[in-house]
Amino acid sequence: MTAAAGSNRRPRLDDVAAQVGVSPATVSLVLRGVTGPSAATRERVLAAADQLGYRPDRAASALASRRSRTVGVLIDISSTYESQLVLDLYDAAERRGYSLLLSTVNRRHDEERAAETLLDSRCAGLILLGPHAPKDALNRLGAQLPVVVVGREVPAGSVDVVRTADDDGVAEAVRHLAGLGHRRITFVTGPPGAVTALRRRGYETAMRDCGLAEWIAVVDGGLTEDDGVRAGGTIMAGAGAGSSADGGRFPTGLVMFNDRSAIGLIDTFNRGGVPVPAAASVVGFDDSPVAALRLINLTTVAQDTGALADNAMASLIERFDDGRTGRREVIVAPRLVVRGTTAPCGS
Repeated sequence: MTAAAGSNRRPRLDDVAAQVGVSPATVSLVLRGVTGPSAATRERVLAAADQLGYRPDRAASALASRRSRTVGVLIDISSTYESQLVLDLYDAAERRGYSLLLSTVNRRHDEERAAETLLDSRCAGLILLGPHAPKDALNRLGAQLPVVVVGREVPAGSVDVVRTADDDGVAEAVRHLAGLGHRRITFVTGPPGAVTALRRRGYETAMRDCGLAEWIAVVDGGLTEDDGVRAGGTIMAGAGAGSSADGGRFPTGLVMFNDRSAIGLIDTFNRGGVPVPAAASVVGFDDSPVAALRLINLTTVAQDTGALADNAMASLIERFDDGRTGRREVIVAPRLVVRGTTAPCGS
């Protein structure tokens, strides 16, 4: 009978050592992947640990090393994109021996309170998903502990940044629509902030590059399906289609801030007698799980959440283990996914 058998307590390092007949120090070396023990000893230790169901006590290890192995993540729980990003962050953290602690932004818990929760939990570092806080506030936070901002620009300061090339993604959407023969291409924005500004810049630059500067038109939108519904109503009422040479006719192509607003706009158009894509082609942004559903079948710009998550964790590890202090920014390329909401103009 093993040391932990017949007991409800959690198996300990000493139990593994007793079963194999080696010192606890040797077991620790094997489980941490440190060179020294022979291949035969490693095999016996790993087999015993598996048999006993031994799992390292991360809290105890953190106390011994005086450093937490928990990374705090700030997330907006209403965002399907950020939810997928968190799933990828869990994988990236586990591969590196870290765990995640989530703090959510919601109607009663703003970004500042969510970040304070993570600070109070003594996380080793923070990953902030699409924060709206001003750059000065982010940099003050970065002066306290390692911080990675995912999903938006922070022009300078103490925080690392991992983001999608938002301007390139929107530009690719514009080029796709222009290639289908669309000229009256409208951009429907998101909430005020750095990401919306960057995506709008990508739209306007691409329109000029495609020789469509006279057709540039921007309509206020937002993050949700309801925002898309409102934007669709505005467009159908005749506003926001641009001051063009032919009097500002209805747009035949639309680039939306995200997939959720795209779905709301498409619903409004279809209900109002403007079928998508026969009368208007629509492109979303994010490639959320719902975009691929057959009923939706949304053409969209995909963000590589796996690459974003892996680079975010790698940035923290560089600060934890390598002592890096200089600012780091990683820009991940987006990818256009063509589905059924875009078609040649006039088809």
